[in-house]
Amino acid sequence: MFHVFQYQPLRLITQNSLSSMCLKLMLSRPVAFARIWKSWFSSHSLLGKKNIILMGPPGAGKTTVGRIVGQKLDCPVIDIDDDVLETTWNMSVSEKLQDVGYEEFLEEEGKALLKFSASGSVISLSGSNPMHAAGMQHMKKNGIVVYLDVPTRVVMSRLKSKQMDRIVGLSPGISLKDILQFRKQFYKRWFDIRVLCGGDIAAEVVAEKVLDAVKRYQDSELETFISTRSSRSERNTEEDSNKLYFSDIVTQGLALDGGLYVPERGLPKFTAEEWQGLIEATYTERAQVILERCIHPADIPASKLAEIIETAYGENFSCSKIAPVRHLAGNQFLLELFHGPTASFKDFALQLMPHLFAYCIPRSCNYLILVATSGDTGSAVLDGFSRLHDTDKHRIALVNFFPEDGVSPIQKSQMIGCQKENAWSVGVKSDFDFCQTAIKQIFTNSDFTGFLTVEYGTALAAANSINWARLLPQIVYHASAYLDLVHQGIISFGSPVDICIPTGNFGNMLAALYAKMMGIPIRKCICASNENNVLTNFIRTGVYDLRGRKLISTFSPAVDILKASNLERYLHLIANEDGQLVTQLFNQLENQDHFQLQKDLLGKLQQDLVAGWCSDEDCLAAIHSVYSTTGYILDTHTAVAKVVADRLQDRTCPIIISSTAHYSKFAPAILRALRIAEINQNPLSQLHLLSSYSALPPIHWGLLETLKKTGNGDHQVCAADMSALMSHVETLIQNHFM
Repeated sequence: MFHVFQYQPLRLITQNSLSSMCLKLMLSRPVAFARIWKSWFSSHSLLGKKNIILMGPPGAGKTTVGRIVGQKLDCPVIDIDDDVLETTWNMSVSEKLQDVGYEEFLEEEGKALLKFSASGSVISLSGSNPMHAAGMQHMKKNGIVVYLDVPTRVVMSRLKSKQMDRIVGLSPGISLKDILQFRKQFYKRWFDIRVLCGGDIAAEVVAEKVLDAVKRYQDSELETFISTRSSRSERNTEEDSNKLYFSDIVTQGLALDGGLYVPERGLPKFTAEEWQGLIEATYTERAQVILERCIHPADIPASKLAEIIETAYGENFSCSKIAPVRHLAGNQFLLELFHGPTASFKDFALQLMPHLFAYCIPRSCNYLILVATSGDTGSAVLDGFSRLHDTDKHRIALVNFFPEDGVSPIQKSQMIGCQKENAWSVGVKSDFDFCQTAIKQIFTNSDFTGFLTVEYGTALAAANSINWARLLPQIVYHASAYLDLVHQGIISFGSPVDICIPTGNFGNMLAALYAKMMGIPIRKCICASNENNVLTNFIRTGVYDLRGRKLISTFSPAVDILKASNLERYLHLIANEDGQLVTQLFNQLENQDHFQLQKDLLGKLQQDLVAGWCSDEDCLAAIHSVYSTTGYILDTHTAVAKVVADRLQDRTCPIIISSTAHYSKFAPAILRALRIAEINQNPLSQLHLLSSYSALPPIHWGLLETLKKTGNGDHQVCAADMSALMSHVETLIQNHFM
């Protein structure tokens, strides 16, 4: 039978091996204790009595890789085909398949697995083993399942060269490609770790990747998070019990010192071969591979992450490609990020993040999520959290603060219409910067947050782009856009592209910079601002200056922002994680409304970023010009990016312009750009008028349906006063959780 490693009983641990500090940690933070104990055990034995189980399609190299891994670990190596099946049956696998047929073969193969037992070994499964559920459940009890993920075209090439004839399921009318695609669902169901295997990668290299992946799987201690404002001395003296992991920072949002969380060891890097292995993958497949490397399985297991991603992107997007890339003109391409349920790029994070949040939070506490929005976040976060399971809705509620007079009429109607039993919108008589600053002050008010926890058993969390779980999904679509251009034959992998993004809070831009760090060949990131061009001036001069600046209301309200929160993460990155410097800069911004970068840091910044801005007049002119020449309607934010891209690109490589919202959301401005003389003030009438143009892309029908249901819905309005906002928060908690 299997030898399954189990932790010692509590009484034995306390008597023999743990200090009182460890006992306190085990009782107060059992998850953190388990990780530390598991890390200690892993450092003493990579395998222990567990097996490393290699899984993948025929031709993935499981047998060869298994032998190399076994040699490196000096442990037994077992090939299921040769050492188990053929020994049990006294005949070759191909003979057995021919003798009993496809369905009976799978059953016989599963029975053999159920009788099999091993420990401390490297085991290579057959390509069809994962199709027998009971057999795989039996194997997983004492093993770490490693999926050798080889691109289908590579597998087919290998099998053809080897002339393999024992592929289970292969028959007249069923192609090898169909079989390989069909089996992927089973591989994805069972694996603990994925190892990407490119085209001509050597078996020795794959074996090293397997060992590295197993080490990562067993040692989650390496993947901790720090605040952008923590000093190196603080981090060096921090006790293990105070370390923070993905599941911790998803629920906390903002760091206690006012900074933002970032991974202590940075983001994972993909090799060129690994990226090329994703060229033929679907969007959801790319998302899972990328996010698996960014989220440790101790926080969210790969199988659960796959389930969450499929829930987020499976049926909620109107385009099967999720984030398609469309040629606009010349060397310009549009990354369409508006096919989600609320018609903006925010859907990519906010269809996913609520499920990550619900999985990570403890079941013993209620959570109220605070959100500030300049427009699109509001409806996206309301829609995302409304799709949680009913049991999660009872313990997770949300309040969305937005500038009452600072969003478009359709955006406002959307936010009102998307309110649910656990999610509400509150209009604030101020601008977005006030809303965002107010939320930060609430989070750092320990008296107030402590009162909510003690009095109501409720903790606060953030779902704005300051939350790390909001940023990760955005990295995916920037990487995916590049891979799509390669897949379409526009460029070969390794050729550079520029990216232009309408930028306000810097989250979308930061995600593109992270994609670049992870290995996507992005040359320049172009930051496009409207008349609230503080970021543009900063990127050009190194001076972030809010002195005398007042927010200007424009036709692109989602970037009507003066304080770009996520800029802090980027400055922390280029300052080599100097938390003291970051603290100094942002304290100066808070107290004196300005700061200036050192010359060396400005030089680093300008290697990554260039910037420009666009007036409302130029924005509308661009919408009219593009529609007149192509029949395509840009939304106002995409038009800002288009104008800036035209001015700053050098046309030596393709440029991907992020189309961050559907034009339907900004109908009055679009109709004005199209030079319609009389515009009905009713949002629904405006959308019907736009639909008569038969333009590309078509009208967003999900948005249309939401507006039909909205009518004259109610929402609360609050004065621009901290005490009033805190009172609203407490009242909402009382009404929902009490």
